[in-house]
Amino acid sequence: MSGRQPAGPRADLRERWHGKRVTVAGLGVSGIPAARALRDLGAVVTVVNDGDDERARAQAAELADAGVTVRLGDGATLPEGTELVVTTPGWQPDKPLFLAAAEAGVPIWGDVELAWQLRGPDAAPWLAVTGTNGKTTTVRMLAAILRAAGLRTEAVGNIGVSLLDAVLPDENGEEKYDVLAVELSSYQLHWAPSLRAHSAAVLNIAPDHLDWHGSMEAYTADKGRIYEGNTVACVYNVADKVTEDLVRQADVEEGCRAIGFTLGTPGPSQLGVVEGLLVDRAFVENRSAQAQELAEISDVDPPAPHNIANALAAAALARAYGVAPAAVRDGLRAFHPDPHRIEHIADIEGVSYVDDSKATNTHATEASLAAYDPIVWIAGGLAKGASFDELVERSAKRLRGVVLIGRDRALIAEALARHAPEVPVVDLEQTDTGAMSAAVRAAARLAETGDTVLLAPACASMDMFVNYNKRGEAFAEAVRALAAEHA
Repeated sequence: MSGRQPAGPRADLRERWHGKRVTVAGLGVSGIPAARALRDLGAVVTVVNDGDDERARAQAAELADAGVTVRLGDGATLPEGTELVVTTPGWQPDKPLFLAAAEAGVPIWGDVELAWQLRGPDAAPWLAVTGTNGKTTTVRMLAAILRAAGLRTEAVGNIGVSLLDAVLPDENGEEKYDVLAVELSSYQLHWAPSLRAHSAAVLNIAPDHLDWHGSMEAYTADKGRIYEGNTVACVYNVADKVTEDLVRQADVEEGCRAIGFTLGTPGPSQLGVVEGLLVDRAFVENRSAQAQELAEISDVDPPAPHNIANALAAAALARAYGVAPAAVRDGLRAFHPDPHRIEHIADIEGVSYVDDSKATNTHATEASLAAYDPIVWIAGGLAKGASFDELVERSAKRLRGVVLIGRDRALIAEALARHAPEVPVVDLEQTDTGAMSAAVRAAARLAETGDTVLLAPACASMDMFVNYNKRGEAFAEAVRALAAEHA
């Protein structure tokens, strides 16, 4: 006998899940992998889904071929005999299915909890990130730093890469990764009671998804779950007291440290910025008197203030894992942001055009506006119940002009009238496919040499576009068309 472990999922997992009756709530990015993984482990899986459209029927047919029962058009009724419900992140806690499960004493897990439960004894530890804004960028920065340190890693979680694929062993029964950089949303954290990360960061807290959570207090509490049981470091934002309060409230392992990040000079147990350098006063021998240089501000792409904060948070998590300073520098140099996140599109006649379509709420937009001066701001869309007074009041001095688009643009116009009445505003009623081109041209007429035309809508996109990606693509296309005219 060679003593080699069986290929694929571990034998103990198969024994645990064989015959267990599991209901998966929802198809989609996380529901389908969960159903397949559980079926492969021998569970009896039923997927329930509210929708019954062409796409759902195609997905159901594929799952049926894999031995999974799918019930379309009825996501409210708990299938008879269910022993566990696994939900996709978007399903709200007050769904009838969950109320029925709670009444029957059936536990409810999210896809993150399922992945955590399926980890092996030698599984890769998790370095976890949450926050209202900046999660994806920070996690991708972290993964780049870990790779620069020679570690097998992946950016996973709430970014389209299934955690289940990452935690289950390969075909030889071997673990695929040394460590994982994990993005977690408030939805995912709500349904992940046993998650215990090696180290975790909360980047910031601002009102968002309150319709799902029911209140700001509930939203904040779900974000704070990421700190529970941390073993090495709880990373918080010195500029956002709520994140520090969440660390204080967390039940962590003995010896776990609170590590702050700041855009100013760091104190002991903090990372920060000194004379154009990102420095570490947390993971050094004499943190009361010493600071370790990690990188230069110019190593961060782009070097906007909120992106420097993202880099410091990523560096803190990497340093908590023992990564050397040189790997932090090399990882940040290798990292380039995803599209539509403060993405420079072109310079035309001395004016820069920047796409931050991902800034779909006021908190993200305020950070974006803080990175440039003067600005011609393109904003508007679906407000999602947001108020714009604080945003406009804090950013008014940076505004050369404003171009408003989208259904709820009047709310921004009213805030501008109250707090920046001297700033010229172009209000575009147009909502057809040429609306973004009209917005870019209106912004170009307002802009002067040295200005930045910034798409940072502070709103969701679905009133005019399929998603924020399509909105950003329309902006980039309009800018390039304008550039071609000036070539």
